[in-house]
Amino acid sequence: MNKLIILDRDGVINQDSDDYVKSLDEWHPIPGSIEAIARLTKAGFLVAVATNQSGVARGYFTEQTLHDMNKKMLDLVEEAGGSIDAIAYCPHGPEDHCDCRKPAPGLIYQIEEKLHHKAQGAFFVGDSLRDLEAAREAGCYPILVASGKGQRTLEKLADTAFAEVPVFDDLAAFTDNLLKNI
Repeated sequence: MNKLIILDRDGVINQDSDDYVKSLDEWHPIPGSIEAIARLTKAGFLVAVATNQSGVARGYFTEQTLHDMNKKMLDLVEEAGGSIDAIAYCPHGPEDHCDCRKPAPGLIYQIEEKLHHKAQGAFFVGDSLRDLEAAREAGCYPILVASGKGQRTLEKLADTAFAEVPVFDDLAAFTDNLLKNI
């Protein structure tokens, strides 16, 4: 089993918003997500985050604000006894045609480089079709959570190649299941 778990951020770790999470005050963890990351760490998993953050390109917040939000996340995880080993983010908008914006797998490849660890066979937990597509493209196992935009995504999956993707209520439920079955 690959000991790497890749997580989307907004909607998986923290509450998401259709209006973007634009400030430190708007960044709120989903109940149980921080503790789930700590449990994964304690079980010997490397945990990484791969997140589209087009709000930077759109001018909704700065890269410094993004770093501040990520630091809050890292601090909370550390306080819970866990760690996030790498964060890869795409600051571009859809019109930039970069190779890092999910559904492209570029963020996953950045994580591989940062950690010197192959992502093939790793679990990738996300709440959007873009997450699932990036995961599959990089050889990861896509997992959908119903938190964030996950419920909306689930409704779209029936007639896609992702109809059989495992679905969990949230990151805590995925973690419970994984740790029970290893």
